[in-house]
Amino acid sequence: MGSPKSWLGRYEQGQREQVWQELRQLGGATLEPEQAHEAQLVCDEMARRARQNVEAIVERLSGDGYRFHTNDDEQTPVRPHIPPTANAAAHVDWLGQQFGAVPMTLSSWVRIVGDVWLVGTHPAWAGSASADPLVIEVEATPRDYLEDEWADWNERQNDDDPDNGLFVLPAAPDRFHKANVSGGDPYGFVLPDRCVDGLFSWETTMPFVSYLNWVFSEGGFPWPSGDDDQWQVRHRLVRDLLPL
Repeated sequence: MGSPKSWLGRYEQGQREQVWQELRQLGGATLEPEQAHEAQLVCDEMARRARQNVEAIVERLSGDGYRFHTNDDEQTPVRPHIPPTANAAAHVDWLGQQFGAVPMTLSSWVRIVGDVWLVGTHPAWAGSASADPLVIEVEATPRDYLEDEWADWNERQNDDDPDNGLFVLPAAPDRFHKANVSGGDPYGFVLPDRCVDGLFSWETTMPFVSYLNWVFSEGGFPWPSGDDDQWQVRHRLVRDLLPL
């Protein structure tokens, strides 16, 4: 495994997959201060690159005349990207206090990227909402809602039901609800999690950065919509997006 001092430098030089592999191999072990500092630097750089991707996608969609809106019949206009507020770091601290350990990649996303909502309608692609557009909302989610979800989950643990599973911090509707169709459970982050890169739960679970790389490789709309117009739009959206 590489030295902690080399993680950020190697990441910036393009050895991203190797660095993430090494960081994931650390598991949930308590890190030495030097390790923790360097790992957080990598996660913060990842988030800066992710924010650049989000801003590029939003700008390109806006230029196309895309309507960002709620996932309901009203289709109320929404802001697609809300940058972190001055309270973002405090919100990360609250998440840790309420739900246990928070992975570094989630912390970096909340503090550097903010909340993202790409659900909407493209004038040249009628099925855009069915392509599972990227949504990650953490800071804007009401705390009382999250507290209720946590309380409900803890209550279910007393039932000794093997299907209860791990707690998932809700961060996005599933792909069906994004398209205003009845669907399943929200996407979100498995908590508590002391790993550097946490697990993101959607139709399966995978490391959060792996999920983001997949989504950005498809221009923010990773699911095939069955509409040929998707691929022309995707071709423009993915141009020069940064791998994480």
